[in-house]
Amino acid sequence: MGAKKIGKQTVRLNEGVRIMSVASTVSKKESEGPLGKYFDKIIEDSMFGEKSWELAESHFIRENMELVVQKAGLKMKDMDYLLCGDLLNQCTASTFGTVDFQIPFFGLYGACSTMGESMSLGAMLIDGGFANYTLVGASSHFCGAEKQFRAPLSLGNQRPPTATWTVTGDGAAVLAKKGNFPCIMEITTGKIVDMGITDANNMGAAMAPAAVDVLVNHFKDTGRTPQDYDVIATGDLGEVGRSLVVALMKKEGYTMDGRYTDCGIEIFDKNAQDTHSGGSGCACSAVTFCAYFYPKLMNGEIGRMLFIPTGALHSPTSSQQGQNIPGIAHAVVIEGCGEKEARK
Repeated sequence: MGAKKIGKQTVRLNEGVRIMSVASTVSKKESEGPLGKYFDKIIEDSMFGEKSWELAESHFIRENMELVVQKAGLKMKDMDYLLCGDLLNQCTASTFGTVDFQIPFFGLYGACSTMGESMSLGAMLIDGGFANYTLVGASSHFCGAEKQFRAPLSLGNQRPPTATWTVTGDGAAVLAKKGNFPCIMEITTGKIVDMGITDANNMGAAMAPAAVDVLVNHFKDTGRTPQDYDVIATGDLGEVGRSLVVALMKKEGYTMDGRYTDCGIEIFDKNAQDTHSGGSGCACSAVTFCAYFYPKLMNGEIGRMLFIPTGALHSPTSSQQGQNIPGIAHAVVIEGCGEKEARK
């Protein structure tokens, strides 16, 4: 264990854990954005034929996880562990979406950082010799999230400019020991960071300090800088959160240049689609990575990527009681296929 630990928060995997396949299933609004042509499946009806938004989210999960295992050329019985989560109370979307799979299950709650958490833990299980294949993912649903964390859509509340639009969909990946696929090489696990933000309509401000904390500690642990990566993508900070990260990182002595983006900015056209600050939700970073960044890692266009899903660790209860909204972020170093793969 000691040989794998680098610095305070980072671990380096022995040979890298392969991302064997990915899949992304989204709703109509996501398909109308800049990444529309990259998604595997587009469901025109966000209810997915179900009686509630919550059941619809479970349907997204079930459909997409079946797809990603199929794309890997495997079956559910080949999966040693399933790790996933969502935004609903007690992660019920994941529970009901995967109950029929009958795979040993770790239900995760990292809020919108859940894709980073599931990839991190799924890779550690394989690197530690506890699994050959792990199925990892994260989901969210705009209507379910609004109802739970802010207000039912039927109230017609006006959304402030700082608000983000929760992505409806599911992103999933199959991780494996071997194969010519992009590799998870290092993991920097984030800490809970609370800077006193209480506005549930400003997720970017709540999560940006956590992103900065994990970035700074990752660079200290590895001795790298932002310029050692072809792409750095945070999870769902949107325009507001990204600008905060750039400003806060500058104070720490790091320049976040054009290679730094945010999945919440990539997935929507904020002006044409009226998404204000951008995208959010567990599915935001999950589907953006699977649909947009993974192919670039496969074809060698991206040699080394720092993927940092971010999450706001609050609940309806904590918000109603006036508590702060702490943030969390998890960093995953992924090296691509092609000429740049061997670069360290």
